[in-house]
Amino acid sequence: MEEDRPLLSTAVQDGELGADMEKMDKEAETKNEEELPWYRTLTPYKLYVLLILLVTYLLNQLDRYMLAISSKAMAQEIHFGDKACMKNSSVSDSALGGIKCEKLTSEYSCRNATNNQTHDSGICYYDYNGQGLEYQIVAGPAFTVIYTFGGIFISYIAEKYNRKAMLAICLMFWSVMTLLTGFVKEYWQLVILRFGLGFGESGCGPFAVSILTDYFTPETRGFALGIYNWGIYFGYSMSYAFGNFVSLANINGQGWRWTFILSGIPGILVGVLMLFTLKEPERKQDPLNLSGSAFERLGKTLRNFCSPSLLLICLAGSIRNASGYVFAYNTQLYFTQIGQTPEQIGKYLSWIPLVGGSFSVLLGGFISDRLVRRLGLYSRILVIGVSLLIAAPFAAGTLYFDPPGAYFFQIPTYIFGEMWVGITLAVVVELVPSEIKTTAVAAYLFIISNIGGNANLLVPPLAQHFESQHYSKSDSLRYALYIMYPGPYVYGAFVYLCTLLVIRRDKKKAARENYKSDE
Repeated sequence: MEEDRPLLSTAVQDGELGADMEKMDKEAETKNEEELPWYRTLTPYKLYVLLILLVTYLLNQLDRYMLAISSKAMAQEIHFGDKACMKNSSVSDSALGGIKCEKLTSEYSCRNATNNQTHDSGICYYDYNGQGLEYQIVAGPAFTVIYTFGGIFISYIAEKYNRKAMLAICLMFWSVMTLLTGFVKEYWQLVILRFGLGFGESGCGPFAVSILTDYFTPETRGFALGIYNWGIYFGYSMSYAFGNFVSLANINGQGWRWTFILSGIPGILVGVLMLFTLKEPERKQDPLNLSGSAFERLGKTLRNFCSPSLLLICLAGSIRNASGYVFAYNTQLYFTQIGQTPEQIGKYLSWIPLVGGSFSVLLGGFISDRLVRRLGLYSRILVIGVSLLIAAPFAAGTLYFDPPGAYFFQIPTYIFGEMWVGITLAVVVELVPSEIKTTAVAAYLFIISNIGGNANLLVPPLAQHFESQHYSKSDSLRYALYIMYPGPYVYGAFVYLCTLLVIRRDKKKAARENYKSDE
C-alpha cells in the first residue's frame, strides 16, 4: 500500500498542475481579449448568446402583458371584475343613431337602448369589461409580490449554481404557466398561474444579466445590456399584436385562449435550445462584490438607503414606476372603452412602444453621459426631472385626444418618459460604495417594483369615485388614469429635482467609503 502512495501523490500533483495550467490559459485568454479592440471581442458565438437572451427577455415581457390585452374577453368567459355597457360589435356606427353605449350607466338603460330613428334594439350589451379590483389584483399583487420576493431568492442562487440551466428552467416554467392560462376555467386558477408566472419570470433578470456580464468585456457590456433591454419594448409591442390579432383569428372558436397557448410554446422551445447550445461562462466577479457575508452586505445596503438622496430616489422611482404599470395594464381597456376595435389598437400599439422606447433608452444614456462630464452627478438628475416634465403633457394628450391622435401622442411620451430607467440606475450605483453596488441595484428594484407594481389597486376606487359623481364608465376610467398616468410624471419629477438639494453630501460620503475600502 505504501508503494501506491507516491503514485497517488503524483496523480494529485498532476491534477493540481493541470488545474493551474488551465487557470493560466484562461487568464492569458482574458488578457488577450482585453487587449483587442472592443469590436474584435464580439465573436459570432457571443452575439448568438446575446440573441438567445434577447429573445428570452422578449418572451418575458410578452407573457407578462398578455393578460392586459386579453382581460376583457377573458373576464366575459370566466366571469370576474366589473360590468359595463358596451357597443355590440355587430352593429355599425350609423345604426347607433348617436347613442353612445359607454355613456349608459345602468344595466336596464343599456339593454333597452334603441335607435329612435330606425327603432333598432340590441345595439348595446351589458357584460364584464375586464376592469375592476379582481382584474387589478391579478395584474398587480398576484404577479408583482411573488416576482420581487422570488428575485431576491434567485439572485443568491445565481452566484452558486449553473446560471444557464437555471435560466432555461425558469423560462420553460413561466412558459408553461402562460400556456396553461389558455385553459383556465375559474378565476382562482388564473390567480395561481399568475403567481407561478411571477416566480418563473423573477429568474430572468438575475441569471441573464449575470451571464451577459461574464460573456462580454467592460467595453462591450453596455452594448450587450442595451440590446438585451430592447426585449422590454419588443415584448410589450408584440403583446398587442398577439393579443389582438390572434384573438380575432378565433382559432378553433377559442379566441383569447390561443394568444396564451401560442405565446407559451416558443419559450419551451427556446429553453431546450438554451440548455443544449449555451455554455456556462466563467465567472468574472469583482472581488469587492463578494466581500463579507450576504447579511453584512445587506446591512450595509440598508444603512446607505437611509441616506436622504437614496430615499428620495426610491420614492421618485416608485412614483414613476407606478405610472408605467398602471397604464401598461389599462391601455387596452381604455382604448376599448372609448370605442376602439382590437384591429385599431393592434395597428398602432404593436410598434409605437418598440420605436419610442428603444429610441428613448439610447437618447437618455447619450445625453446624460455627455452632460455628466460638465455638471457631474447633478446632470443625471436634471435629465430625469426635465424629461419627465416634457413627457407629462404628451401622456395627458393620449387621454385627452381621440384616436388616432391619441396613439401618436404615445411616441414622444415614450421618447422622453422612458429615459429615467437607465439613468436612475446609474445614479444609484454612484451613491453607494463599490462593494454593495449589485445589492443596492437589487434593493432599489425591489422597492420600486413593490410600490409601483401594486399601484393598479388604486385605479378601481378612483374610477368608482368618479362614477359616483355620475360620470360614465369610460370617462371615470379616463379621469382615474389622468391621476395615475401623466400625474406621476409630474409628482416623480418634483421628487427627483428635490434630490439635488442633498445629493452632493451623499456622493461625497460614498466616495469616502470607496477610498477606505481601497486602503
